[in-house]
Amino acid sequence: MDFWDILLIIIKFAGAVVVFIYGMKLMSEGLQKVAGNKMRSIMGRMTNNTFNGIATGAAVTAAIQSSTATTVMVVSFVNSGLLTLAGAIAVVMGANIGTTITSWIILLGLGCSSGEFVFPLIIFALAAPFLLTKGDKAKSISEFIIGFGILMVGIQFLQDAMPDLSQNPAILHMMNGWSDWGFWPILISIVIGAVLTVLIQASAAVMAITLIMTANGWIGFDIAVAIIMGQNIGTTLTANVAARQANSAGKKAARAHFVFNMVGAILTLIILYPELNLIAYLTELFSGHEPAFDYHLLPVALVPLAITIFHTFFNVINTVILSFFIPQFIKIVNLMVKTPPEESEDEFRLRFISGGFTNTAELNLQAAQNEIQNFSKRMLRMFTFLPSLRTAKDDDEFNKIFERIEQYEGISDRMEMEIAKYLTKTAAADLSSEGSQRVSSMLRIVDNLESIGDIIYQIAITRKNKRDAAVHFDQGLNDNLNHMTQLVQSALDIMDDNIRNDDHHINLQAAYNAEEEINHYRDILRKRHLDALKLGVYDFAIGNAYSSLYALYEKLGDYIINISEAIDDSVKTASVLGDAE
Repeated sequence: MDFWDILLIIIKFAGAVVVFIYGMKLMSEGLQKVAGNKMRSIMGRMTNNTFNGIATGAAVTAAIQSSTATTVMVVSFVNSGLLTLAGAIAVVMGANIGTTITSWIILLGLGCSSGEFVFPLIIFALAAPFLLTKGDKAKSISEFIIGFGILMVGIQFLQDAMPDLSQNPAILHMMNGWSDWGFWPILISIVIGAVLTVLIQASAAVMAITLIMTANGWIGFDIAVAIIMGQNIGTTLTANVAARQANSAGKKAARAHFVFNMVGAILTLIILYPELNLIAYLTELFSGHEPAFDYHLLPVALVPLAITIFHTFFNVINTVILSFFIPQFIKIVNLMVKTPPEESEDEFRLRFISGGFTNTAELNLQAAQNEIQNFSKRMLRMFTFLPSLRTAKDDDEFNKIFERIEQYEGISDRMEMEIAKYLTKTAAADLSSEGSQRVSSMLRIVDNLESIGDIIYQIAITRKNKRDAAVHFDQGLNDNLNHMTQLVQSALDIMDDNIRNDDHHINLQAAYNAEEEINHYRDILRKRHLDALKLGVYDFAIGNAYSSLYALYEKLGDYIINISEAIDDSVKTASVLGDAE
């Protein structure tokens, strides 16, 4: 072969990989849209129970076809304290089991010609009546089917792109004889598998390439198995890169996935050859052949099946055995990642979306939702500083409280900007109608949360100006403002509950009642204020500061109710879409 022949092969091969990855992405996105709320419900069940964690990790990864995306999500959960490190390790163990589904799908693609059923399948998906209906889920099912068909075509393209080495027996003989060079080729193949996975950023593509190479007789069973073990390790490296912005707990969760896969690979290497013989025996037994407990005698045609069985066996057995050693894994990652001094809550730090952006829409939406809940919690914390401004004993105490409020106002600005940027990037993906509505609702929520921070800061400034001007309220005015503060606090608590319960049901009536109480009390205060001015009860400076404060508190109520209404709009839209489907 000359240079141009080699270049053509590379171009064809790269194109086949792109088609394969696109099909996998389309299939995964379609399945995510079909799952919808169920996907978020599964992710919401992540607990610190080992069995539940493993089951959740397996279910989510099987659905999104990406253990890396699952690990990135787990990092954000640990980052925020919603998952312990032990629970996170259980989830990433389950993620490895979920990836085994991919190898069986690829094996199916190797077993038949794409033209036999793929193109009729795609035509069916395009022409099916449910594609033309208004139901969003029906279109998502169609997208899943088309993605599956393109994936099968991609596998066929990969097979066709592989050069025929039978015309170059010297090269074929060298590759087949590689495994006879001792144990070093196994170790080198593990490294190759890890590097390829990091470069391609798709472990499924590495799995497909490996299966095709074995089907063509390029490499033996043992070398292919080593590449698959390396691929498992390579998937963890991407997640560790994504976790570099996380806190120490998040980094430990990412390291745990790496350590787990490394330990699993080491254990497998210790008993590699007996295990290869066992897998070869089981493969031939299941295929109806006369079994022989020697992987060297395994027919080339059965090697792809043997690799798939090994991949499943490798991940399931490792998870079952190593799940009993989670405390030991924790000790290892604690040595790998040092825990810094406690981070101040007054510092800007995103907890859920700092771990990285995935190509998995549902995970991005869930991460954004969790970050919004964190945002709401910060605003409630910021509001609690206001009463301390009035009761401050001296200027030093007052200034310290004011500076904290000022710092929180800056944090709210940055959180709104970063979350909005994240949501905008998510919206650029192919989202379902429900997902698009959720993004719209979240953008409204973060905008109003940031406005709440602005108003709290304005209240603090008004208090500071009042103090600097030596303006003093009597007990009656202070009592009135304290009652208004309590009403707004109640509205904030209801808003926060609604933000946390938006996937289920929200208490919109309670939010309206709280808003009505704030408005009604504002009206009472305004009438009393005007009467007091007419009677000369207090001077203009006192009246101006007083009316500014109760008006700002009422303005807080407007932004608070806007958030509950945004959530309600999203819930109603999801319900309508669900009924349409």
